[in-house]
Amino acid sequence: MLKQWIAAVAGLGLSSLVMAAPPVAGEDYKVLDTPVETSVAEGQIEVTEVFWYGCPHCYKLEEPLNAWVEELPDDVTFQRVPATMGDTWTAHARAFYAAQQLGILDKVHGDFFDAIHEQGQRLTAPDDIAAFFSDYGVSEADAKEALSSFGVKSQINQAHAKMRAYELMGVPALVVDGHYVVTARTAGSLENMPRIAGALIDKVRQERSE
Repeated sequence: MLKQWIAAVAGLGLSSLVMAAPPVAGEDYKVLDTPVETSVAEGQIEVTEVFWYGCPHCYKLEEPLNAWVEELPDDVTFQRVPATMGDTWTAHARAFYAAQQLGILDKVHGDFFDAIHEQGQRLTAPDDIAAFFSDYGVSEADAKEALSSFGVKSQINQAHAKMRAYELMGVPALVVDGHYVVTARTAGSLENMPRIAGALIDKVRQERSE
């Protein structure tokens, strides 16, 4: 019994060492050959989640990611970019940017995910999205206007350009400082993505101080 306990403790110690090891480029994350320009204030480190509302993996990542974001230090700016890999994806990206323009994104974001994955709603047609938004203090007419606005169209084009620049073939992904890309595949699991991103934030700080 004592030998088994010692072996178990040794195994836990080894596991901790493995988890504490710094992430390895090309294994735990990808380094972009051409860094993507960030849009944060000087001294800030940008972390971008690229997601799709219809993606079950993105939905599963929401809880651990939100908990991680709550604990981010003051020098880190977190943002989301909706992926645009097809018509349904773009319709959901349009909903994201329209909600942002209408000032209801913080209230809508989680519920939009829930409506798709828990209630089976598609939420791709402008009428359906506008009706959904009407529960958050905006009129359906204003929602439809936002969905078709020039500003939203421009943001979708920018999101599409970022998707190409990030060299992404799927989601979810976390992009640190426009340079390092973490996916569930590279991180080993969805839950491990924030940990790898956190280590890369430290890496960026170190690089900037040298």
